Amino acid sequence: MKLRIYADTSVLGGCLDEEFSTLSKRLIGEFRQGVKILAISDLTLREIENAPEEVHHVLNTIPEVHKNYLSLDEESKLLAQQYIQDGAISPKYIVDAQHIAIATIARVDVLVSWNFQHIVNLRRIHLYNATNLKRGYPILEIRSPREIIDEEKR
Repeated sequence: MKLRIYADTSVLGGCLDEEFSTLSKRLIGEFRQGVKILAISDLTLREIENAPEEVHHVLNTIPEVHKNYLSLDEESKLLAQQYIQDGAISPKYIVDAQHIAIATIARVDVLVSWNFQHIVNLRRIHLYNATNLKRGYPILEIRSPREIIDEEKR
């Protein structure tokens, strides 16, 4: 079974960032080949609306058959508010909380991000997952792209 991976905006933009481009492009290549399925939300699509054309090109190179579209619905908004209420993240970073909530509710296999301050952060991951368990949701794996790229291709 192919992993269904929620990639936030930082992963797409990472293809244009010197520090993250090699690994971001490798992951995008795995989506393109259908080795993994890209779970992408309407939230991410809104975030990249004003991004450089190269970011849109990165997304457009992935065949539709290898994409799974998700939405920021009411359930996701409520769960994101719970993360804030439980102290996992500040209200200032509601969008980051919403990415995590969308991925949790969709029960993706893993969320990937280059956002080490608010998303890929061990203390916060524990807090997000504590909220998830309290609310009857599963634990969400949160990793950087480096951790999920197929080993034999490194």
